[in-house]
Amino acid sequence: MYSTGPSPSFVAAGDFNNDTRLDIVVANSGSDTVSVLLGYGNGSFANQTTYPTGLYPNSIAVGDFNNDTRLDIVVGKYLGNNISVLLGHGNGSFENQTIYSTGEGPRSVAVGDFNNDTRLDIVVANQYSNTVSVLLGYGNGSFKNQMRYSTGAGPYFIAVSDFNNDTRLDIVVVNWRGNTISILLGYGNGSFENQKTYPTGSAPCSVGVGDFNDDSRLDIVVANYAGDTVSVFFGFGDGFFASGQQYSTGSFPSSVAVGDFDNNNRLDIVVTNWLDDTISVLLGYGNGSFANQMTYPFGYVPESVAVGDFNNDTRLDIVVANKKSNTVSVLLRYDKGALAKEITLASSDGFRLRSFVVFDFNNDTLLDIGIANYGTNNIGIILGHRNGTFEKQMHFSTGFNSHPSSIAIGDFNKDDKVDIAVANHGTKSVGLFLGKEDGTFESLESGDHVYDFAPFFIAAGDFNNDGRSEIVVAYDDIDNVDVLVAYDAGSFVMQTIQSTGRAPGCVAVGDFDNDTRLDIVIANCYGDTISVLLGYGNGSFANQKTYLTGSYPQFVAVSDFNNDTRLDIIVANQEDNTVSIRLGYGNGFFADQMTYPTGDNPNFVAMGDFNNDTRLDIVVSNGNNNTVSILLGYGNGSFTNQTTYSTGSYPSSVAVGDFNNDTRSDIVVANANDSTVSVLLGYGNGSFTNQMTYSTGSNPSSVGVGDFDNDTRLDIVVANVDDNTVSILLGYGNGSFTNQTIYSTGENPLSVVVGDFNNDTRLDIVVANYFSNTVSILLGYGNGSFAIQTTYPSGPFPNSVAYGDFNNDIRLDIVVVNWLGNTARVLLGYHNQVFEKKMTLITGNGSRPISFAIGDFNNDSHIDIAVANSGTNNVGIFLGHVFV
Repeated sequence: MYSTGPSPSFVAAGDFNNDTRLDIVVANSGSDTVSVLLGYGNGSFANQTTYPTGLYPNSIAVGDFNNDTRLDIVVGKYLGNNISVLLGHGNGSFENQTIYSTGEGPRSVAVGDFNNDTRLDIVVANQYSNTVSVLLGYGNGSFKNQMRYSTGAGPYFIAVSDFNNDTRLDIVVVNWRGNTISILLGYGNGSFENQKTYPTGSAPCSVGVGDFNDDSRLDIVVANYAGDTVSVFFGFGDGFFASGQQYSTGSFPSSVAVGDFDNNNRLDIVVTNWLDDTISVLLGYGNGSFANQMTYPFGYVPESVAVGDFNNDTRLDIVVANKKSNTVSVLLRYDKGALAKEITLASSDGFRLRSFVVFDFNNDTLLDIGIANYGTNNIGIILGHRNGTFEKQMHFSTGFNSHPSSIAIGDFNKDDKVDIAVANHGTKSVGLFLGKEDGTFESLESGDHVYDFAPFFIAAGDFNNDGRSEIVVAYDDIDNVDVLVAYDAGSFVMQTIQSTGRAPGCVAVGDFDNDTRLDIVIANCYGDTISVLLGYGNGSFANQKTYLTGSYPQFVAVSDFNNDTRLDIIVANQEDNTVSIRLGYGNGFFADQMTYPTGDNPNFVAMGDFNNDTRLDIVVSNGNNNTVSILLGYGNGSFTNQTTYSTGSYPSSVAVGDFNNDTRSDIVVANANDSTVSVLLGYGNGSFTNQMTYSTGSNPSSVGVGDFDNDTRLDIVVANVDDNTVSILLGYGNGSFTNQTIYSTGENPLSVVVGDFNNDTRLDIVVANYFSNTVSILLGYGNGSFAIQTTYPSGPFPNSVAYGDFNNDIRLDIVVVNWLGNTARVLLGYHNQVFEKKMTLITGNGSRPISFAIGDFNNDSHIDIAVANSGTNNVGIFLGHVFV
């Protein structure tokens, strides 16, 4: 401990003498001073030097207020209704204070640049006037008079950060008497929006800010003085927060700070407990949850806490101001590697543990245990604590009478998270559990992993260097082992249903508010509107905002037409014979529409650069006059008058691609009435050749483009409404195509799109089937052929489909709009692992392999297998080049 002045009530850290070692400054409310303790860089400090402040200093913030690269101090004085600024000399000493008026009862002070002029400003929480004061800095150490903003009742502590990711600083205030926090979003000019409030626990007195769930969005932690808890509020990244989650602390938590105290790159929380003379440390799991508190005894009435590396060991230390003992305490972090007494983890009767593995399943840098429980037909996960103890076993069922006999770990779905494979002796199967990196697992049905013989032992390794673990299985009484290779079957699960306008006819996807979360726009045919649904990034969406269009909006698409990096919207208005363009503001809102004439009955729009001027142009299919319209873009959101080109009968869909590899954009059109597609090759100056036609199925309604056989030449897919098929036309790379190959879909496929839905780098197809109320997924083999469709329920009469990653899990999801349901449905994608037998390794007559180990035994960078043969009393080695 180090002596301070009487009643130290607040502590902060900074390098006040420019020696690269952290120092401490303390507000002494009992002597109307601040104490500066210069650090030696080894965790110890010099004796204090004190500076007068004025009446009852109880809050401190640190910053360079006069841009001289030397740290200065601002002090809030609770009974003086003002703040003091002490400019630093850079040698650990400070000038006499300069005083600035605030509101009544300035309880807390913070620092930030609120008007983006590179000069630090000050914000103060005024407890008795229920306001915050903002004092803008001139950059020379002086400040403007205060501006005040309303808060909740009894603002007690304040912090500053950017809560809505707009690069402008915002304010969070805890309101002691109101039991709330207030969020004031900054405009970036020194002014702030009106507050938004969220309920906390009882008597919130301190606040900290950090990203506790690793989603790149700032969260908030609040100390609830009368509730003996902290509340954690998860941020959505747009200035809004989820309801608080509470964790227990000691008695009367008075101050909170945030840092990574165990060096695992996950933020933790430290709290001072005023009544029981302790601090609580809550270690974070990195997913927004925290371990139970660990408590440490500290001084007498710990009032305030700060964090820094005071001994230059790259580990965060903790400093606490102890109000009644007139001291500050420093807790230096250090790591001990010692062996404690043996710990026995007892299984309940009947578990009949057969196999176990050790790994860090919840990514907290602590080892956990995975167990195969033969007798109870499950696997058990036992999570480890930092002190060598373990949590109670969690169970995941392996199925009735499965009797798991062996367990192995690996990454079977290539998501960089550890998974578990289980040999189920009783059901002659291998089970998979996909890891969520929080210690829990998602069970997959065994499906195709059922065998003729009972698997006895299992191991995993990446034998073919594809970044995905394969499985090796040994069986009862069989003289061989099998190597099983995994691949993905792209699967989907229904997640959300969103209301739209009347008769939604088309859907498109984009990030309209620049929050890195995908949003949806829908054309509502009978409402003459579009609906914009902003995404939360978890697969759910906000309620729709609607915008007027022309008459009968048939189609909607998204792109940046004015080169401002903000997405815009284009709509084909079928009964107006126009397209409407709404330019986006980048915040989820859009400008008034601009309209351009098209041909008769415009029903589809695509974009491309047709004249190689780096500005987006538009192509529109006009159903009733058998043409496409080309509108060249000026790059500012406006377009030339249309130029038209002839197509087949009733063009219903159009797509853009370079079909002859001349770096110029070409066009393909689906002609519904004559069952063809038209290909128009581009000259690169905005004009096109006459059409070439290719036969399709009956009534082609939608066309898409992609390289389905991985030959760097674009191919075409067409949805044929009357045939209930899709046609694949493979490209030769010179603008011509093969005859079609047909694949079955559901009934009346109206819309087709192309994407990689199982992350195997091969393009797949998704189709909306209007009369069968389904979507079909056809997974591509990468050679131009496709698997038989898998169908998923969509809702009534789906007529348009699009895709994107709506929950930020690096897997494509699907959105479909339902004509008669007036809804949009989102199907979230997940990886369903399927294994096939790749190779059988013969171990010899009577060998009876019972166990094996995996490793690179000959240093050739290939994984090898060592097999223990119980029947012949020897070990067999299989070198890994066999599997490659």
